[in-house]
Amino acid sequence: MSEMTSEFLGTANRGFAQQAQEEIRRLFGQDVKTKWVVPNEVFSFVLELPREEVVRRLQEQEPVFLRHIMPVERAIAWGGTTEEAVRELTSYLAGEPAERISGRTVAVQLRKGEGSVLPGFSLPEMKAAAEELFTREYHAEPVVRGSQLVLSVLGTDAALYFGLSRPEDNLSDWPGGAVRFRREDGQISRAKFKLLEAEAAFGLDLSAYRSALDIGAAPGGWTSLLLERGLEVTAVDPAKLDASLLRHPRLTYLPKKADQVKLGEGSFDLLVCDMSWSHRQMARLVNGLLYSLQSGGTAIITVKLMHRKAFQTIREVVEDLSPQLDLQRAKQLFHNREELTLFFIKK
Repeated sequence: MSEMTSEFLGTANRGFAQQAQEEIRRLFGQDVKTKWVVPNEVFSFVLELPREEVVRRLQEQEPVFLRHIMPVERAIAWGGTTEEAVRELTSYLAGEPAERISGRTVAVQLRKGEGSVLPGFSLPEMKAAAEELFTREYHAEPVVRGSQLVLSVLGTDAALYFGLSRPEDNLSDWPGGAVRFRREDGQISRAKFKLLEAEAAFGLDLSAYRSALDIGAAPGGWTSLLLERGLEVTAVDPAKLDASLLRHPRLTYLPKKADQVKLGEGSFDLLVCDMSWSHRQMARLVNGLLYSLQSGGTAIITVKLMHRKAFQTIREVVEDLSPQLDLQRAKQLFHNREELTLFFIKK
């Protein structure tokens, strides 16, 4: 492959990889060559552009559905064993300039394609061998987070892929963009992970806010995180909050529908909403309470998607909320599944 041609693997939430491919076509305005690597989730794409230019454009206009990319610097058909993978990795790295790796911190990120069997391929054994190779041959320091370089490896039944890059060039510094949080004892719901991931993805610090309105709060996953961060929280939902929250001194619980509550104007500097309503119903309810969000305040909102009309859904929600909110970023996060998350600032 010439320096003017680059190949990547792109990863999206399962069922939304076609939307991710469409984003690439819209962004680059050319006949992008794509091929399924893991059906409906991981695909390869080839562009007649240098790798640095592709990465620059993706960073400047970050796609909504494309969650993670890795450069493809070597791809081989293989027999699916750890021994073979280590041998190919050694050969691949031997062809790289030593100064690219020497003395750097390196994160080794390994993945098996979903549905791939690969009984002879052990991710822990491969990781240990790769880290030992970096340490012995390149005096590089293996780390988990905050690395200077990422070695990305994907193994499927058909092929083995290698790529070396800076973590910021992959759109996410998690393997495949799969952000993992440890489930805590007594955690109310996994919905908490969505807000945790949004905080990191959008560069927010929830503890910097003073007072939050949580619309559609039950059973209280988002409310619990906001309380942990030290905020005063007003939770609105006719359904019941988890009993563990009800006596919290910084919680005001309004067991009503969102269109039945009256709040103080400009009372909140943060509004969050994670409701299982249609996107237009959600926008109507949020619009009805935006008077309570102060100018310059933040809104974090999840939007339920219809697969065949994902882009239309985003457009309609942004249009419905645009009289009062300015969209900052939209992203289908790893924990979103059949939805995406929008980050707004109140005008």
